[in-house]
Amino acid sequence: MSDLDEARLGAWLAANVAGFDGLARVEKFPGGQSNPTYRIDAASGSYVLRRKPFGPILPSAHAVEREYRLIAALHPTGFPVARPYGLCEDAEVVGSPFYVMEMVEGRTLWDGALPGMAPDARTAHYHAIVDTLAALHSIDYQAVGLGDYGKPGNYFARQVERWSRQYRASQTDDLPEVDAMIAWLPRTVPEQTRTSIVHGDYRIDNMIFAPDGPRVLAVLDWELSTLGDPLADFSYFLMSWATEPEGRSGVKGLTGPRTGIPELEAMVARYCAATGRDGVPQLDWYFAYNLFRLVGIVQGIKKRMLDGNASSAQAANTVERLPGLVAAAWGFAVKAGAG
Repeated sequence: MSDLDEARLGAWLAANVAGFDGLARVEKFPGGQSNPTYRIDAASGSYVLRRKPFGPILPSAHAVEREYRLIAALHPTGFPVARPYGLCEDAEVVGSPFYVMEMVEGRTLWDGALPGMAPDARTAHYHAIVDTLAALHSIDYQAVGLGDYGKPGNYFARQVERWSRQYRASQTDDLPEVDAMIAWLPRTVPEQTRTSIVHGDYRIDNMIFAPDGPRVLAVLDWELSTLGDPLADFSYFLMSWATEPEGRSGVKGLTGPRTGIPELEAMVARYCAATGRDGVPQLDWYFAYNLFRLVGIVQGIKKRMLDGNASSAQAANTVERLPGLVAAAWGFAVKAGAG
């Protein structure tokens, strides 16, 4: 059993999803602190449903309607996203808005160290990840109908303001280093030279790979996507090279020919070649910003957990990371010149 009204859901699916027939089972996927996600099995096949959390949420958070609009625009281009089947904005059906997409069968790689994989296979997988990101940033967002999906300029300035506001809205503790970053980041925002679709949470475990090789079948979890500076996505992805191996995306100290995981400089060179850049600016500011944004996200999870609305039993484990994230964010800010 799931926490959804399966009779009402089944009726909506039959009426709104082409070819849907014979709802058999709805099962919530484990993990994730954001938009709860479910597998739907039916006589007509398997599907995935993503909904907003139940209970009070921040005004701009959990926008499944935006996620659906984005994948519906990207899917016809051939970019790897799940096929969208339908959006329900009526909260009466299951208790919150939701959308349904195809169930993409393949491999999820949870650990960036890629244990058990040969060095050349690790290299090929990392090349596929960075090439897919470069492809996303090369899509003409106007041509696919996303010209109004976000504001085209001042991305980092707006994001710093947004995450500062989100942090304040869910603040539960007095953290002086976060206060210092809220003051420092807006004064030091780098110039934006390009605008593209940005994913907002681009990392190895947010994609599904082909069962038999280093090909990305689907990029998942578009909740934070918008139009913005592509260096936001790229620098966030590069955070893995500055993160200790923790069984997730961190690969600090694991790169080089022995493992096959490319060095950070090689990732930068490959991305720049694919996107026509001469290079990327000094990364410490971007790393400080990305960690600050994670602080804002984790703080939101902490507030929802304290309010009893966290979507996952893993929420408490995530919240335990907050002091380390704050310290790491401030450490990169200091390297970038914060006093």
